[in-house]
Amino acid sequence: MSTRKKATRLQAATVALAAALGLSACGGADADSADSTTLSLVGFAVPKAGNNAAQKEFAKTDDGKGVVWKESYGASGDQSRAVAGGLAADYVHFSITPDVTRLVEAGLVEDTWDDGEHKGIVTDSVVVFVVREGNPKNIQTWDDLVKDDVSIVTPNPGSSGAARWNILAGWQQAAAEGGDAAGTQYLTKFFEHVAALPGSGRDATAAFQAGTGDVLISYENEAILARQQGEKFDYVVPDETLLIENPGAVLKDADPKAEKFLEFVLSDEGQEQYVSKGFRPISDSVEVGTVEGANDPEDPFPTPTSLFTIDGDLGGWSAINTKFFDENNGIVTKIQQETGKS
Repeated sequence: MSTRKKATRLQAATVALAAALGLSACGGADADSADSTTLSLVGFAVPKAGNNAAQKEFAKTDDGKGVVWKESYGASGDQSRAVAGGLAADYVHFSITPDVTRLVEAGLVEDTWDDGEHKGIVTDSVVVFVVREGNPKNIQTWDDLVKDDVSIVTPNPGSSGAARWNILAGWQQAAAEGGDAAGTQYLTKFFEHVAALPGSGRDATAAFQAGTGDVLISYENEAILARQQGEKFDYVVPDETLLIENPGAVLKDADPKAEKFLEFVLSDEGQEQYVSKGFRPISDSVEVGTVEGANDPEDPFPTPTSLFTIDGDLGGWSAINTKFFDENNGIVTKIQQETGKS
């Protein structure tokens, strides 16, 4: 692999933190074998189970034979900054497209990474409400989240891509009819009801599982996976929600087998592995079948009445980051400061 620019002390500290939080190794081959190839995957925490399922099936193919994985998982933004700062990676799987764009700007990923049929997206989901078993507060709509007796858990948008999907979904359902003023008013109420802002989507799920809050704003796949693992909570797919599209990319200096893995992930067989863990397929040709843990395992992915998209309804990530998340003037940044939820 090519030599990367030496990281600054701050970047190195970030790399060390990311590695400490998420490094692990997996794979069916012996890492010390002369026939093995070690690939480094750096990603956000939520799709680990899906990635591991895909890795297992990839290992059965000629391209995947002998591949051993070294993994690092954490909050999407933190992971992206760690790779930009020097953390080794062959393949990245992040929550939001700007976390890959950062690596393009750093010269680590080709600017053509999203030119394909799926525009760089490898997993899909939607924003849902995870509630206590039996839904005791009857939370069904976005308006229900801001009732007086409801407290919310959602990740922190400063570190987590999952948080940005959640917040943008809340904004858009209000702004779709009432414009920016309605969106701002709704998000202000939303943050006033936030009980916890954990660093990542997975940390937010853990906080809710530990008893914090009445409702967790989350990925549909995260709710399904937790139920597959025995968690006793319910989830609601609201009538108005946002399509979550997670990108994956291969780094310029990656081993060629990383590109083969990406091809497998995008194939119907690869997508079936993510579907089994609760992700919606990126292609209509994928066989969905039964998905345990879903509200209806035989029909696991209901179509919302209004399914908003980043490009179609919110103007794309470049405009979104400036409008909502600019560190000085972003709408969400200001709301967090005003509500004391920075």
